[in-house]
Amino acid sequence: MEHMLLLFIFFIPILGLCNGTETEQDFTWHLKKIPQIVSERTFSLDSPKFEAKTKLELNSVCGIECQRKLPVPSLSDLKDLLSYETIFENGTRTLTEVNVLGLVLDPAGNTTTRRSSRKKRQIYGTDSRFSIYDKRFMTNFPFNTAVKISTGCSGILISPKHVLTAAHCLHNGKDYVKGSKRLRVGLMKTKSRGDGRKRKGTKRSRREVSAAQEDPEAATELRRRSKGGGRKQRRSGRKQETSDGIPSFQWTRVKSTHIPKGWFKGVSGDIALDYDYAVLELKRPHKRKYMELGISPTIKMMPGSMIHFSGFDNDRSGQLVYRFCSISDESNDLFYQYCDAEPGSTGSGVYLRLKEPNKKKWKRKIIAVYSGHQWVDVNGEQQDYNVAVRITPLKYAQICFWIHGNDENCTRG
Repeated sequence: MEHMLLLFIFFIPILGLCNGTETEQDFTWHLKKIPQIVSERTFSLDSPKFEAKTKLELNSVCGIECQRKLPVPSLSDLKDLLSYETIFENGTRTLTEVNVLGLVLDPAGNTTTRRSSRKKRQIYGTDSRFSIYDKRFMTNFPFNTAVKISTGCSGILISPKHVLTAAHCLHNGKDYVKGSKRLRVGLMKTKSRGDGRKRKGTKRSRREVSAAQEDPEAATELRRRSKGGGRKQRRSGRKQETSDGIPSFQWTRVKSTHIPKGWFKGVSGDIALDYDYAVLELKRPHKRKYMELGISPTIKMMPGSMIHFSGFDNDRSGQLVYRFCSISDESNDLFYQYCDAEPGSTGSGVYLRLKEPNKKKWKRKIIAVYSGHQWVDVNGEQQDYNVAVRITPLKYAQICFWIHGNDENCTRG
């Protein structure tokens, strides 16, 4: 079994490249020049009330057909949508107006690609999620990048001091949600009491998780164990639950939060899922490995059209839950998919693994933010989808600007 898993690790990425006429060169992170976001003016705003309720499902938002009909936003529209609010830990708030430089507008407008029909459930058929029980996985890349937000969502580490999450976890479009005034981020601890003793089987378990991330068949056994199967887990008893089963967190205060103005008012005049993302700046830097941002490729440029993400689903309290799936549909700004997920996982960073340019090394990067289970308008009817907000070149430029405070480090992505 162990040798089979090693074969999965080394050969599945290559086998995934053999899809029709696609070649290995298709699955590469292609660095490209991106537009620049430049700060122009910053205004002070009244402090928010912090009275909104967290709403994890949105109704009547612009769906697949609606996306096709949206007009191409003008440069003036984009400057307005990409302007952003900053809320500080003391409750003060500012609005920053931005300019967009080096942008070439696409006259084709919004497009969508449909791959397969959808089912109307958050969990589709057999639950394909599995919990990561072993702390050696939780605290190692890429699982260590997942964080818990004190308002009940998930997020992902994108720098030594920054976390990417969904805007609706902090703001409902009209006001900031309760609890966001004293916002905290929970990072999984590397050690806890009684967890210093080495356990056998660690290397094998790591191979199993690595293989699971690349191939669904390799995940079957690991999913069975995550649900409590197998003699070894039953024999571990109570100690397994306290030291490995449930992660402990180191909670860190948030210094400031950035949310794009497009979340408050979209091009269509309503809340737009296209801008359901936010960046939190931590009060103190962490020392963990984080995941870099990447510009979202199209479905055909992804091996097997597969995406991955980990978060803290509410129905598996306290557990880190990992999943992967194929994308069903896409528009310029959104991925429509059927990854099994429950509330609590919203705000997770969606990532994939592609080859680095001119290298044989594969690298994971964040390409989207999981917005959650949303009701969207499709041909005049409400249908449900699990939706992720794609990191486009403009969004990459904005998030990069929030991280670095200038546009000098954000010219290529």
